[in-house]
Amino acid sequence: MRLILVVTALLLALIPIPQSTSADIVFKNGNVYTVDSKAERAQAIAVTKDRIVFVGSNADAQKFVGSKTRVVDLKGATVLPGFTDAHQHLSGVGFREMTLNLEDATSLQDFLAKVKARVDQTKPGAWVTGRGWIETHWKPPVFPTRSDLDSVAPNNPVILTRADGHGSVANSAALNLGGIDKNTPNPFGGEISKDKQSGEPNGMLLDTAQGLVRRRIPPTSPEEAERAVVLGVKRNIELGWTQVQDAGGSYNDVELFKKLYTEGKIKLRIYKAVHGPGPSATRLLNEGAIIGAFDNRFTFRTIKVVSDGALGSRGAALLGPYSDKEDTSGFLTVKAEDLRPMLVDALRKGIQVETHAIGDRANRFILDEYEAAFKAVPTAERKVADPRWRVEHAQIVNPEDIPRFAKLGVIPSMQPSHAIGDLHFAPRRVGIPRLKGSYAWVSLIKSGVVIAGGSDAPVERGEPMIEFYAAVARKDQKGFSGEGWHPEEAVSRADALKMFTLWPAYAAFEEKLRGSIEVGKLADLTILSADIMMIPAPEILKTRCVMTVINGEIVYEGS
Repeated sequence: MRLILVVTALLLALIPIPQSTSADIVFKNGNVYTVDSKAERAQAIAVTKDRIVFVGSNADAQKFVGSKTRVVDLKGATVLPGFTDAHQHLSGVGFREMTLNLEDATSLQDFLAKVKARVDQTKPGAWVTGRGWIETHWKPPVFPTRSDLDSVAPNNPVILTRADGHGSVANSAALNLGGIDKNTPNPFGGEISKDKQSGEPNGMLLDTAQGLVRRRIPPTSPEEAERAVVLGVKRNIELGWTQVQDAGGSYNDVELFKKLYTEGKIKLRIYKAVHGPGPSATRLLNEGAIIGAFDNRFTFRTIKVVSDGALGSRGAALLGPYSDKEDTSGFLTVKAEDLRPMLVDALRKGIQVETHAIGDRANRFILDEYEAAFKAVPTAERKVADPRWRVEHAQIVNPEDIPRFAKLGVIPSMQPSHAIGDLHFAPRRVGIPRLKGSYAWVSLIKSGVVIAGGSDAPVERGEPMIEFYAAVARKDQKGFSGEGWHPEEAVSRADALKMFTLWPAYAAFEEKLRGSIEVGKLADLTILSADIMMIPAPEILKTRCVMTVINGEIVYEGS
């Protein structure tokens, strides 16, 4: 009898025991858009650990509900794949909340009043810094000057950055500390704006010229840098972003992100780039990429190049003169002879390159440089056969160059909110004819490329609903669209959704991991108060994030 019992026990041990189908979380009663062509709509999603294990009906989801399963009744809320901001400056979003924020300055007088209020709270001699002003809607729409700032800040050095980050205005104290006078030459890739009569600097510094003053500002403390990232992450998660692709920076950022992930202080996914050519890019090329660290939250495999300035400050490199300032056509901010060896090395070592290019000359320049590098390094000699190099912004493109993106396999990474802000001054800057290839989303998509959608925060507000609205409406937030603004370039809602989900995942080599709601993919969800795929376009701007899910964890719940 004892022998029979032992044999029976051994046989039972060999019989496989059915695994529990219970999920950790089941979301039900949702209005789910999957971005999966095989099953585009659903009601329910089941998640185990960091992965999606079921997508389908409420009834079928019930089998994933066990005694320990958390069931979330979405009550009809709209569920989308976790939104990605394909172009953001994460620390800048945090610092915007920590320094003088001038986004809502409605006139020069309002701007100066805000500066004076900050100066009055600052010790004499201490720096006053800030960001966010834009003169587009001021009357007249002119840049502030050193004299304007001197009138409210005679005893403090002041430098205030335009919203685009490519221009700043400094007062006399700051210019003096920077050693800038009428005899100071323009640095390569920048401009010291000067009075036409006296030749004296008028306070505006464009692109690399900003560095002449900024290097005199006391460095950011480690505590301030950490606070900025934590604040930026908090804001992003509350808005519904599940990943930001952080465009530029240095290894200091990389080490800080590692520290914060290790300490459990941040949960947002970050796809990081560092600036190049330069020391950080060289180090990345030598040490190699970091892919999928901290539970797939952190990837670092990209070099960010800046090839020109911004359109608003007239630093964007154009093929012809500016229509409203014919003595300039902007300027390139990188030399081909410095760029080419880095591009070739990046192809051989599997490092992605993304390049800021706003003007049509800059876009043609970087497409030429990419093409030359691709010819120099055949596919067989590349560590990554399909390098997925990117052009960030791609705002003003000569129509002849639009097909080249698809031909070269280059991804345009574009920010729809730029179009609805720039429509108030771009026609003056470039003239109506050059608007044909400007912010040309549909033309690019029809040519055969995907567009990675982003916000460029803190240049813009960084809100996903503003970006989605801008893409589908191609009008400003009040419904205005000016002459020559090509309404046919407004994208469909289906393509707009892909711009912030599947397509930026592709641009980050992650389309098999995330970007759609499918079994086996990472459980990242953006859950909204309204159905942005169906409601009238103006209602999109009123829609709010009610829940954000990253890696299967509910990291934000709105009230």
